[in-house]
Amino acid sequence: MPRIIVNYSGPQFLGFEIAGMMGSGKTTVGKILSQVLCYSFFDRLVLTVIKIRNYFKGTIYVYSSTSTFSVAIFFHGTSDTLIEEEVDGTSVADIFKHYGETFFRDKETEVLRKLSMTHRHVISTGGGAVVRPINWKYMHKGVSIWLDVPVEALAQRITAVGTNSRPLLHSEVGDAYTKTFMRLSSLFEERSQAYANANAKVSLENIAAKLGQKDVSDLTPTAIAIEALEQILGFLKSEDGYC
Repeated sequence: MPRIIVNYSGPQFLGFEIAGMMGSGKTTVGKILSQVLCYSFFDRLVLTVIKIRNYFKGTIYVYSSTSTFSVAIFFHGTSDTLIEEEVDGTSVADIFKHYGETFFRDKETEVLRKLSMTHRHVISTGGGAVVRPINWKYMHKGVSIWLDVPVEALAQRITAVGTNSRPLLHSEVGDAYTKTFMRLSSLFEERSQAYANANAKVSLENIAAKLGQKDVSDLTPTAIAIEALEQILGFLKSEDGYC
């Protein structure tokens, strides 16, 4: 990854929350931002909460990427300590199937609340996290970033890797691309106003235009991360009067 230098001397924020549709690259861009900023990174999906009764009196909050959990343990005391480790876990599709979307979203909100109290983090949120107003209360404790990707590009990406891990894409009929495109279009229409609540918007179409590229799919994650940093800095300077 090319070296990225960040020049900002204004107030420090608790962290950064990345929002966007499924397949928009939140995890990939989030990892780059966390590396550049030397922040902790948390992947996008919260699956369940397991309470542990031991002398630590801690609670385990379980996160997930496509195939693994990240476990965050918050120990109760004078301050919360966050510990993350990777373990095998149940797929997102199975959680939706056995417990339902409401269960999933409740746990997502619970962990966003906990993480909003921590410092120096980058969180890749679930694609549907933005629909709950309470989640914005927690996300706006840091700086929120919307990765805006054309639906056509999203459909191409997701179709290429398959939709088995995407439980919200299993209701349409037709060929893989068409049903993915139709469902994503519907989801985007439902969520677009919510995504607009983000402090900074990263438009892949704008990046492609600036770089003279016709297809947003040709953009590198680094180019998108650089644009995200520029938009973040622009927001911070406009909020705090820094030049």
